[in-house]
Amino acid sequence: MTMWVCGEVLVDLIPQPGSAERVGVIGGGPENTAIALARLGHRVEFIDGISSDKWGIAAKAELDADGVGTKFCKFSDKPTCQAIVTLDENGSASYEFVIDGTATFDFQRDWLPDPYKHKPTLLHIGTLVTAIEPGASVLFDWALEVSELAPIIFDPNIRPAVIPDRDLYRKQVEKWVGISSVVKVSEDDIAWLYPDRNDIEVAKEWVAGDVSLVVITRGANGLVGITKTGVYTVPGFKVEVVDTIGAGDTVGAVIAEAVNQIGLDDLDDGALLVSMEKAARAAAYTCTKKGAQPPTAKELGDISAIY
Repeated sequence: MTMWVCGEVLVDLIPQPGSAERVGVIGGGPENTAIALARLGHRVEFIDGISSDKWGIAAKAELDADGVGTKFCKFSDKPTCQAIVTLDENGSASYEFVIDGTATFDFQRDWLPDPYKHKPTLLHIGTLVTAIEPGASVLFDWALEVSELAPIIFDPNIRPAVIPDRDLYRKQVEKWVGISSVVKVSEDDIAWLYPDRNDIEVAKEWVAGDVSLVVITRGANGLVGITKTGVYTVPGFKVEVVDTIGAGDTVGAVIAEAVNQIGLDDLDDGALLVSMEKAARAAAYTCTKKGAQPPTAKELGDISAIY
């Protein structure tokens, strides 16, 4: 049972306390999610363009070290996308991206894996690859094929610094929501996309269609899950936050794990609450580390028997 995670792997250029210098750390929301799934003990294939530059080499080594498969990646001499990170006084991250001409967003249909041949159990996809054209349209047509065989988990992971046009961004997100079984989204994402609407209201609108589950992350305040039958809330875990990089991506990994192990039809009520609590715990752990460092299954504690 192999899950696919598609999206960008890039280099986060992170500021250092008391210094004007930045340290390069391999990251990207989808890469973080793939590594989090692998650390939880799952078979994962990552799908993206990876550069032959020093950051691409480091990214490949990092994925290899955690056991994430890269046989479906496209390797080229185009540069790696850079994300220039700014941390506020609470450790929350914002990003400025260098995207044009990078290997990271060089998606072509001829190298994307054939879902009918390889039969993934699910596809987790999102962040900028689902918004940056022309690759986003290539990925959308490909994901439509995947959706005939496996559920799609979509994480929009909004980056207004890259696409400031709210109406355009919202249309892109809604297009992807329309083919997804699960949407993992932050309250900040929804607030930016729909500034005059309540996040629960938006989520209920999504599940009124073909979406089975929406999970909204609310930072220190935990998670909210919305299904066709109810609204479920779990609180956050109180920890000393180093930074929040990768916390939401870790939530996405645990939700993907639950969909993979339990199945969408049975992921409701108690099973959903247990999965969301595990996701909140995993995210809290990630916040205690510098950069995106999700926990292993051992570090989280073995609660797989509940599944």
